[in-house]
Amino acid sequence: MSQRSGQEDPERYLFVDRAVVYNPAAQADWTAKRLVWIPSERHGFEAASVREERGDEVVVELAENGKKAVVNKDDIQKMNPPKFSKVEDMAELTCLNEASVLHNLKDRYYSGLIYTYSGLFCVVINPYKNLPIYSDNIIEMYRGKKRHEMPPHIYAISESAYRCMLQDREDQSILCTGESGAGKTENTKKVIQYLAHVASSHKGRKDHNIPPESPKPVKLQGELERQLLQANPILESFGNAKTVKNDNSSRFGKFIRINFDVTGYIVGANIETYLLEKSRAIRQAKDERTFHVFYQLLAGAGEHLKSDLLLEGFNNYRFLSNGNIPIPGQQDKDNFQETMEAMHIMSFAHEEILAMLKVVSSVLQFGNIIFKKERNTDQASMPDNTAAQKLCHLLGMNVMEFTRAILSPRIKVGRDYVQKAQTKEQADFAVEALAKATYERLFRWLVHRINKALDRTKRQGASFIGILDIAGFEIFQLNSFEQLCINYTNEKLQQLFNHTMFILEQEEYQREGIEWSFIDFGLDLQPCIDLIERPANPPGVLALLDEECWFPKATDKTFVEKLIQEQGTHTKFQKPRQLKDKADFCIIHYAGKVDYKADEWLMKNMDPLNDNVATLLHQSTDKFVAELWKDVDRIVGLDQVAGMNETAFGATYKTKKGMFRTVGQLYKESLTKLMATLRNTNPNFVRCIIPNHEKRAGKLEPHLVLDQLRCNGVLEGIRICRQGFPNRIVFQEFRQRYEILTPNAIPKGFMDGKQACERMIQALELDPNLFRIGQSKIFFRTGVLAHLEEERDLKITDIIIYFQSVCRGYLARKAFAKKQQQLSALKVLQRNCAAYLKLRHWQWWRLFTKVKPLLQVTRQEEEMQAKDEELVKVKERQLKVENELVEMERKHQQLLEEKNILAEQLHAETELFAEAEEMRVRLLSRKQELEEILHDLESRVEEEEERNQGLTNEKKKMQSHIQDLEEQLDEEEAARQKLQLDKVTAESKIKKMEEDILLLEDQNSKFLKEKKLLEDRIAEMSSQLTEEEEKAKNLGKVKNKQEMMMVDLEERLKKEEKTRQELEKAKRKLDAETTDLQDQIAELQAQIEELKIQLTKKEEELQAALARSDEETVQKNNALKQVRELQAHLAELQEDLESEKMCRTKAEKLKRDLSEELEALKTELEDTLDTTAAQQELRSKREQEVAELKKAIDEETKNHEAQIQDMRQRHATALEELSEQLEQAKRFKANLEKNKQSLETDNKEMACEVKTLQQAKTESEYKRKKLEAQLQEFTARATEVERAKGELTERSHKLQTELDNVSALLEESEKKGVKLAKEVDKLNSKLQDLEELRQEETRQKLNLSGQIRQLEVDKNTLLEQQEEDEEARRNLEKQLQTVHAQLFETKKKLEEDVGAMEGLEDVKRKLLKDVELTSQRLEEKTMAMDKMEKTKNRLQQELDDLMVDLDHQRQIVSNLEKKQKKFDQLLAEEKTISARFAEERDRAEAEAREKETKALSMARALEEALEAKEELERFNKQLRAEMEDLMSSKDDVGKNVHELEKSKRTLEQQVEEMRTQLEELEDELQATEDAKLRLEVNMQAMKAQFDRDLQARDEQGEEKKRALVKQVREMEAELEDERKQRTLSVAAKKKLEMDLNELEGQIEAANKGREEAIKQLRKLQAQMKDYQRELEEARASRDEIFTQSKENEKKLKGLEAEILQLQEDHAASERARRHAEQERDELADEISNSASGKSSLLEEKRRLEARISQLEEELEEEQGNMELLNDRFRKTNMQVDSLNAELAGERSTAQKSENARQQMERQNKDLKAKLAELEGTIKSKFKASITALEAKILQLEEQLEQEAKERAAANKIVRRTEKKLKEVMMQVEDERRHADQYKEQMEKANSRMKQLKRQLEEAEEEATRANASRRKLQRELDDATEASEGLTREVNSLKNRLRRGGPVSSFSSSRSGRRNLNLDGASVDMSDDDADSRSGDFNETQTSNAE
Repeated sequence: MSQRSGQEDPERYLFVDRAVVYNPAAQADWTAKRLVWIPSERHGFEAASVREERGDEVVVELAENGKKAVVNKDDIQKMNPPKFSKVEDMAELTCLNEASVLHNLKDRYYSGLIYTYSGLFCVVINPYKNLPIYSDNIIEMYRGKKRHEMPPHIYAISESAYRCMLQDREDQSILCTGESGAGKTENTKKVIQYLAHVASSHKGRKDHNIPPESPKPVKLQGELERQLLQANPILESFGNAKTVKNDNSSRFGKFIRINFDVTGYIVGANIETYLLEKSRAIRQAKDERTFHVFYQLLAGAGEHLKSDLLLEGFNNYRFLSNGNIPIPGQQDKDNFQETMEAMHIMSFAHEEILAMLKVVSSVLQFGNIIFKKERNTDQASMPDNTAAQKLCHLLGMNVMEFTRAILSPRIKVGRDYVQKAQTKEQADFAVEALAKATYERLFRWLVHRINKALDRTKRQGASFIGILDIAGFEIFQLNSFEQLCINYTNEKLQQLFNHTMFILEQEEYQREGIEWSFIDFGLDLQPCIDLIERPANPPGVLALLDEECWFPKATDKTFVEKLIQEQGTHTKFQKPRQLKDKADFCIIHYAGKVDYKADEWLMKNMDPLNDNVATLLHQSTDKFVAELWKDVDRIVGLDQVAGMNETAFGATYKTKKGMFRTVGQLYKESLTKLMATLRNTNPNFVRCIIPNHEKRAGKLEPHLVLDQLRCNGVLEGIRICRQGFPNRIVFQEFRQRYEILTPNAIPKGFMDGKQACERMIQALELDPNLFRIGQSKIFFRTGVLAHLEEERDLKITDIIIYFQSVCRGYLARKAFAKKQQQLSALKVLQRNCAAYLKLRHWQWWRLFTKVKPLLQVTRQEEEMQAKDEELVKVKERQLKVENELVEMERKHQQLLEEKNILAEQLHAETELFAEAEEMRVRLLSRKQELEEILHDLESRVEEEEERNQGLTNEKKKMQSHIQDLEEQLDEEEAARQKLQLDKVTAESKIKKMEEDILLLEDQNSKFLKEKKLLEDRIAEMSSQLTEEEEKAKNLGKVKNKQEMMMVDLEERLKKEEKTRQELEKAKRKLDAETTDLQDQIAELQAQIEELKIQLTKKEEELQAALARSDEETVQKNNALKQVRELQAHLAELQEDLESEKMCRTKAEKLKRDLSEELEALKTELEDTLDTTAAQQELRSKREQEVAELKKAIDEETKNHEAQIQDMRQRHATALEELSEQLEQAKRFKANLEKNKQSLETDNKEMACEVKTLQQAKTESEYKRKKLEAQLQEFTARATEVERAKGELTERSHKLQTELDNVSALLEESEKKGVKLAKEVDKLNSKLQDLEELRQEETRQKLNLSGQIRQLEVDKNTLLEQQEEDEEARRNLEKQLQTVHAQLFETKKKLEEDVGAMEGLEDVKRKLLKDVELTSQRLEEKTMAMDKMEKTKNRLQQELDDLMVDLDHQRQIVSNLEKKQKKFDQLLAEEKTISARFAEERDRAEAEAREKETKALSMARALEEALEAKEELERFNKQLRAEMEDLMSSKDDVGKNVHELEKSKRTLEQQVEEMRTQLEELEDELQATEDAKLRLEVNMQAMKAQFDRDLQARDEQGEEKKRALVKQVREMEAELEDERKQRTLSVAAKKKLEMDLNELEGQIEAANKGREEAIKQLRKLQAQMKDYQRELEEARASRDEIFTQSKENEKKLKGLEAEILQLQEDHAASERARRHAEQERDELADEISNSASGKSSLLEEKRRLEARISQLEEELEEEQGNMELLNDRFRKTNMQVDSLNAELAGERSTAQKSENARQQMERQNKDLKAKLAELEGTIKSKFKASITALEAKILQLEEQLEQEAKERAAANKIVRRTEKKLKEVMMQVEDERRHADQYKEQMEKANSRMKQLKRQLEEAEEEATRANASRRKLQRELDDATEASEGLTREVNSLKNRLRRGGPVSSFSSSRSGRRNLNLDGASVDMSDDDADSRSGDFNETQTSNAE
């Protein structure tokens, strides 16, 4: 599946061609045709277009061939738009259905894309060819990439698992499942290959760089990665085989666990295997092979190895069923060498390899052992033992012992062992079982050895990745035990997938804040799993199977019956519907209904072996074989199997409990371990699919793939997706794609993505149930996006059609206008051509054309006129320029005045700015004061911490005091040990006395033994008599039952006769065509009559047999067994009869149907005799059907005959067996009569002995009654103690309920207080002014001081309480010392009592027992006192823990204060940033001032230019005067030429000077523009820096959020710790109560000893009452401490609330500061509006400031969110308290039940002790009474167990109801929270809208001001440009005047835009015509520019 093929492009098999996917033609086709999917038998689903809808049916046209079809609406499935074709993740499909999933997989598979995601799944389809997508380059391509960045691949799954393991430090698992041949093993190989490449150490990587073709030297120890890769070939050779579906099919499941260290390198591995198919080792199906290792060994072994292993040819082995079947493309010889090399790399020793191969050869030799049946008996024999000799040589056994163990093994019957001869079938079964067991043990050893090689104990793995390769769900026609196990595992794995998917969906929805009722889909599969694995109530399939394995007479049939009885009503269980069904039962799995056949399930579950051979193998001379068979004790032996098969030894069958375990139990345990490891990992799911069974590439069978998708759980995952919102789109993408559907919904300008999507959805009018809007995405249900896509395509088509129509109209109009112009041009051409044709031959026209160019006079006059006109125009222009100059001067003066006004305004605004800065300084000073207050608070907190340290020192002193007390206790224990030594001496004396007693007892025992023997004989005789009577009764009952059965059979026969008569009547109605059928039915009737006769004969025989059985009244166990067998036979006969009845009814129905069809055919034939040939064809078809039905009836009759013959044979065998049993019974009767006579004589002898025994019995009964009376007294006292205890428990419950009520009231008051505080905060936030802020700050100071005082008071109270506790503890210690003194006194008195007892010989035994009891009780008292001290220590520890909790909460307060400081630091940083911006603003203003100075210099330069202009004008006037002189003196033109040239040169010099000046001005303008650009660039850089700062702040805010979440988690952990401490305290309380009860019971028991002991015990009871009171006082004090701690917690919560109020006040002060800053910014804006040149810079500055304000608002919002989080935290605390109260109630109920149970157990123990005493005194006399008492005890224990079960069930019900109540309460609270959140969000949104409106109004005003200033500047620039143009015109006019005088050189000037002024000088030798033409052109250009 995986290797590189040629030089193909691997990207072709990974990436989708998007050009083909985004095809607009396909999109249009989809929208136009309304394509859908309809079911198809051939293709699974076919594409079709909807044509018409008819109610529930739809007319559809197939897309492939155009045929029409009618389909039900429910069968139609929607089709996805073409943009979703070949999608990489099928969870993104908008229409999630089976057809779309199949189509997507099919398209991708045909394109060479075998990997596809489906949500959490990665679906792989076997390509059946090598693809180039598994090379090292591909590995490097996927390395370090995320899953969504690359196309689907097994490497992507492996990479994501590896990265998650490294980043999250969470164990990962990859679950590969699928059918055989789907590619599971190949994909696991690829995963291991990828991990070995990516995670190998440096040494391993060097080894991996060696090319594979190079010869590798065999190493003893290879690198770990190399060994990990080489473990696979070994496992494949021993565990894989060729099947019909797959050439290399894994016949076992495996879980490969690869361990990694902290750095991510592989440090070890471990392999676990499941369900090896060991039956393949002995037999294989057609065209299949056994495990590869057998063929590899036979093909690849050398001659020397063959001789060592005694190997033969392939066809010589019976276990190789099909001989040598080669695998195409593989050589077994080469594979053998590879496995050997892999074993060497895995550091297998040569001896180990040879031993393994010996075992493999021995498995083959097992099959060659041939057994034969002996002639006279069924016993098996082994005629040829050559195979056995080879086998024993290989396994190291003795041949004779082996043959004896196989042919006649020893079986345990009762207490003796018997050799039982085996039949041929039993011997064959034993050999096959041994072969399977040896191979399985070899495989297990091999896996263990590989694990040992891969395990690295030096470096332990930090985390691991597990790869599970296990068979997928299997549904065959009939499924066995193996399929049940596989399907059970897949149910568990699917449940795991559903659970993880549910968790991920829940996290996604919670992250996006979506309301959705969460459903744990993992619970859907729980009923089916319970049906299989539940241990009891009712037991599941596996439990029932194990239970049946323990019963000797159980069979597969009894197992099925019991299963139907227990689980018949289960929803996932179905019984077989008909008797003919081959399946025994049916289970409804998630993948479908599976039929199971329970044949040999008990044998498969027990897996029995010949234990004789197993012990031989365990004692083998070969150490390897002995190690394989070391667990012989745990196997199921032949004696168990004998019981299963109901042999004669079945009654003696006894199981060895704990010695062996069934296959089901072992598999269930391994599966639970696997599921536990998988649940602790992050799972990744890979589902392998087989496309076809032909192993052809490129072929995909749809139905096969759909079945696998169903079985693999892919469709189950899609079902879960449908329940939620599977389609998710980011807001931006949704708006970009679907905004076309709502064109006017979103206003112009910026809008948030979420708001835009909400408006779009309102405009679309979607159902609210179809979508959810999250924080960053919008979620849709299935099918919604497809609907939107359809609407979008329709909208686009409408727009494109409209656009095309407009374009076509435009083109048509353009073409029409062009044609019109062409027509008019043609007319003009025609007219000109006609005129030319008329005039061309006219002579005058020719002369006119030739003479006209020669005339010059007319041209001169025209030139003079033109020059005059030009002069007039120049004068007019000059006047205009002069007027414009005057206007420019006036405007300049106005500008200067405006400039002065602006300067004054600037001065005023600077003063205002200084005032604002003063305000800022005041605010800073106030902030410093607040900081000083905070420092004071911190110093006080430090002082409190020092006090806490003093308290800890005191605590240490207390601990040292406790140690002293413990030393005193040790001394007391030493004294107690001395007392025990004295006790030992007393016991030695007692033992001497007991030895004397024992001598007497021995004599008594002799007599009693004789008596026992006689009693046993009597009992045996009586039992035999009773058994015989019971047997006679049973036989009579059996006879009556059989008679009833016979009567029922006769009645059924009569009913059958009646049915036959009815059938005959029906047959008469049939016509001649059905005569053949009538004959056959008549034959059947005759056969039935014969059967009746036979049945009557058999009935007579049975009656005779029953008459014989009446005569014989006494029979043994064999007769009973045979009768039961007869009953089973009769039941089978009844089943056969019932099946016959069913067949008869079916036949009758068929006949009726046939008769009706025949009548219909007759009528049709009569009506249509003369019709067309088509009807004749129909008739022939009907005749063929009738013939087929006849054949079916014939077959049924044959089957009936066969069944009847079977019945006859069974009856005959049953009768023969009955006759044999009767003869045996007669013989046995004679023997019994002889025995009876001998026993009667014995009875007479025993009668006299019985009389003597009766007298002794009466005496013993008298003593027994006395003891029973004493027992009753004990029980009465115990009941009184229980009553007192119950009253105490009721009092404690009442106190607990009162405490709960008080805590609930306190919680309600706290809630009200929180609500009131919120309302006060809202009012304070609304009323915010500067004066009020000052007052609030002073109040805060006072509040803080008051809080500190309160904390000090609380601390003092706590110290006082601690001192009181210490005093109470000292009192308790004193009391304990007094108790110890009293105990010593009691011990002394007891010793005196012992001395007195020695004097009294008559009452020796009783007194000794009393002493022992009292000593035991004293020891128990000391133990109780020890327990009391331990509980005291625990209470002290709890106090210490509470103090630690107080310290921890104080630390939390200090942390909050530190956070406040950090927040202040953040504020300071923001202020520094604002200061930076102010500095930058100052710089910008300085630059603006520099620009203004430059502008002034430019204005001066302009003034100088104007002065120069005035000088030029003067010079112009002089020139004009000279021109006038020239005009007056035309004749003197030649003289003045030189003067004109001189003036021209001077003018040119002046012009050049002007040009240089203008260029300098332009350079200055460019410099100013460059400076402006630099400023813009700087502003952009500032913007970028600001954005970065904003991002940094956002990140800081996120970090703060994370820190808060961590704090919440820490608080939760603390709460859990508190719960644990509470549970510990409750447990300690329970123990104290238990100890008290035990002490009371012991004191009451001690009262019975003696009168002196009674007095002392009364004193002790009085003392104990005092102790109880003191204990109650201690408990009361402890409860007060608990209440005080709760009050302290509440006070701490109040302090936290006050801190939150301080934070809110601080936020209010910040808001005021922001308000002041806004006012300052508005002033700055007004200042900026005054400066016209700074408008653009100020606009950008305002934008930045607006951005700052937005950021500040966002900060405020984040603070509000923080407040919300705090409120939620408080609510969670309240919930935790309520839950704690509920837990306390539950614990109290549990305490009650446990106390009751413990009391019962104590009573039982006391009773047992008393019974033991009675047994010690009267062992031989009162056996009967002791047994009765034991029976009573057992009954009591059973009652106890029943009561415990009932209590457990009641507790479960209570817990379930409480859980439901909690869930409902949680939901209600969540809804309330959501409502509050929405309200707060609405208020915030309204306030934000108002602010935005204000900002918009201000921005519009600023924009109007900026536009006005810009217009002014534009006007000034236009005026300046017009002035400069006027100057240029004047210069040009002067030049023209100069040109008129003669050949004077001319120059032309042209100005373009605002900057460029280009003057071009021409040559002097220019003609007058050229000068005139150029001057005319210049004038035209000037006029056009002026216009």
